[in-house]
Amino acid sequence: MDNDSETATLANGCFWCSEAIFKRLKGVKSVTPGYSGGTIKNPSYDQVCDGTTGHAESIQIVFDPSVIDFDKILNIFWHTHNPTTLNRQGNDVGTQYRSAIFYHNEKQREIAEKSKKDLERERIYKDSIVTEITPFKNFYTAENYHKDYYDNNKQAAYCNFVIDPKIHKLLKEYENDIKAEYA
Repeated sequence: MDNDSETATLANGCFWCSEAIFKRLKGVKSVTPGYSGGTIKNPSYDQVCDGTTGHAESIQIVFDPSVIDFDKILNIFWHTHNPTTLNRQGNDVGTQYRSAIFYHNEKQREIAEKSKKDLERERIYKDSIVTEITPFKNFYTAENYHKDYYDNNKQAAYCNFVIDPKIHKLLKEYENDIKAEYA
């Protein structure tokens, strides 16, 4: 990572969805699907899915803060998943689908906590936000077939029914933040 970049690690359900959303944003240099927050080193997808590793399906975002800041990334994070469902996003159920912000430094922690508190105060969601805000400990890159899953499998049922609506919402609500090749 160069000096003009920051890293964010987020979990908000299936990493196929998260990667597809965040890679479309101006200022995002890379999005890597993987596993974070658990105790097992280099877990496999199957191990994470069995719910015993403590890991969440996550993405690691490398971004240029002069183009997109951590506040904007969190704004999009909050609005492209349901942060009020514990260990679940739609039909994806289990601790690996929990909502979490793994902060890399004190500034990210402060921004994340303020962002969550502001949303709760504004009553954006009818239920309480259950998103964890926890220190970053580890990140293990997912198997290669998970990388660019949405863009490589747009005809798959999951992509049509789960990811497409999130992408359409992103394009509508954040059109000024979308890279030209995705607009």
